[in-house]
Amino acid sequence: MTFTSPFSITLVVITALAFMGLPIGLSMISGSILYLWLAGADMGIAAEQFLNGMYANYVILAVPLFILAAEFMNVGSMTERLLNFCNVLVGRFRGGLAQVNIVQSIIFAGMSGSAIADAAGSGKMMQNMMTREGRYTPSFAAALTAVTAVVGPIIPPSIPMIIYSLVSDASIGYLFLAGMVPGLLMAGLQMVQVVITARRRNFPVEEPVPLREIPGITIRAFPALMMPVVLLGCIYSGITTPTEAAAIAAAYALLISVVLYRSISFKDFYGSLAASAKSTASIGMLIAGALVFNYVVTIENIPDSIRVMLTGWDLSPTGFLILVNVILLVLGCLLEGTAILLIIVPVFIPTAQALGIDLVHFGVVVVVNIMLGLVTPPYGLLLFIVAKISGAPIKDIILDAAPFLFWMVVCLAFITFVPDSVLWLPRLLGYQG
Repeated sequence: MTFTSPFSITLVVITALAFMGLPIGLSMISGSILYLWLAGADMGIAAEQFLNGMYANYVILAVPLFILAAEFMNVGSMTERLLNFCNVLVGRFRGGLAQVNIVQSIIFAGMSGSAIADAAGSGKMMQNMMTREGRYTPSFAAALTAVTAVVGPIIPPSIPMIIYSLVSDASIGYLFLAGMVPGLLMAGLQMVQVVITARRRNFPVEEPVPLREIPGITIRAFPALMMPVVLLGCIYSGITTPTEAAAIAAAYALLISVVLYRSISFKDFYGSLAASAKSTASIGMLIAGALVFNYVVTIENIPDSIRVMLTGWDLSPTGFLILVNVILLVLGCLLEGTAILLIIVPVFIPTAQALGIDLVHFGVVVVVNIMLGLVTPPYGLLLFIVAKISGAPIKDIILDAAPFLFWMVVCLAFITFVPDSVLWLPRLLGYQG
């Protein structure tokens, strides 16, 4: 490949268009069409690739359905009832509201599969609660909301894992199971850091919830708490596929909010549909662009070339995983996570298979890396979202997030070097990998 080859020119054009502000999906489609023209191929292949790729992958349908479920939860009162329940569990300790923020992310993780939905929905409510009457600084509340939101796509269900399954053919069900322990471990380490910070900064102790109110709070939250049970029960009992379970999750969230809680108006319903449609269109365009660009990458034989190059380095499986971690952590500072999943990760999969690395374990390592990228400057999409919500300077948010990032990197290192920590639960339920 020379600097004047069609592929080199394509990379330059895609990069230039992205830096000029064109969405990365459209940039990839434009660059790929240019490649086909320069290579003398039929440019209709571009349309064929992304249409066939989108329609032939039933699993992609789970993405908009999980987004819709999260929207119904946010406009209804499900999130508020869950926060009250979390406050019963951990709100009475020093820094209790900060612990509530972490616990609600764990529970919310079983419903939406999206870090952004968590931060913009329940996370926004938590920031308001934490900063009320000056209990916590806006920057700390925002930083904690950002780092806890990344737990959502690690604990099932997970939109990034669905996309990884699309490019790797790994089982979604076993990927979901494999994310359980790493997600809980990360949340546990975050809770440890909150305890340390609460003592150092003398965070307030919230008034304990009276015992007589606990049964009522629990009963009001019970239908919402059952959503992860229904969702994961349908998947792992074999009753439904993950995509069908996503549809059930959206229907369940709507049913509970309308019939039991009576908290969604027609205007809210329409707004949820519109918001989920916008998010879906954005993700769909990115997937379509990646499908076309991946066709170009395949023609150029890039994955095999990289596999041969890495094989020549004589890397061990552990050495390869360390290299992938470093590359993805660096790219996560600069690129959007879905783009990394769709463009970069497929290049590594042939080498991972050649080295005997389990693709379910590899998928969890990849997803955790990408989640770290959401809270790592300078790109850090979640950092910008919580900064906009809180009004706190981005510099202060980054400083308050730094201790949590340290523990998240520790968690990443642990699951990288101890694959059994990821795979024991899937194996317990029948995985043969």
